[in-house]
Amino acid sequence: MDGTKRCRTTAARLRLAFQASILTIAFSVSVAAQERTAPAASGFEAKLEYCKTCHGLQGQGYLGYFPMPRLAGQQPDYIEAQLRAFIERRRSNPIMRNVAHVLSPAMISSLANHFHHLNPPPFGGAPRGAVVTGKRIYDEGLPESNVPACSACHGAEGRGQNEIPRLAGQLYPYMVGQLTGWSKERGQGTAVDTSAIMAPTAHNLTRSQVEAVAAYVSSLQ
Repeated sequence: MDGTKRCRTTAARLRLAFQASILTIAFSVSVAAQERTAPAASGFEAKLEYCKTCHGLQGQGYLGYFPMPRLAGQQPDYIEAQLRAFIERRRSNPIMRNVAHVLSPAMISSLANHFHHLNPPPFGGAPRGAVVTGKRIYDEGLPESNVPACSACHGAEGRGQNEIPRLAGQLYPYMVGQLTGWSKERGQGTAVDTSAIMAPTAHNLTRSQVEAVAAYVSSLQ
């Protein structure tokens, strides 16, 4: 009986030792996997924090001497297309060129999807007296000036689609700056992209009409 008990005890100890070894190996594999994925996670967070420096904690944009655009709620395809345009020098902006050219395609997609799902309230602050005129131009266009309705591409609520950007809630001074200086930044280089669609429209709008449209879209949620 004593011999049998000793055998059983030894077998039990061997089973426990084997189970402990399996757990140790599994833990080691888990730690290794976490260590492999940690740099990617920290890399994303680092890039995101960098974006927030200019575009706001919730992607709401920045009102300052150089207004920074709202990225919150923006169409992912549009963000990705614009980052590629900076990289390929089809859109001129030295700061964004330096930011974009170090981003991998996967990082660009991750950042674009992150900002798309944010929805802070718009800043507002645009001249209220211009909103009615801006809505009329946005909804109906200006046929006499060969300006199509903005809603035809950007949607009735200004949320855009695919590579057509969301305008709803965009900062008023940023919109004014972009529409009045379209040809200075967009459509650079020899390749033709979606920005070419807006070139004649921006050119055919007067300053007061640009301000009216910008005031209207900045008020949209």
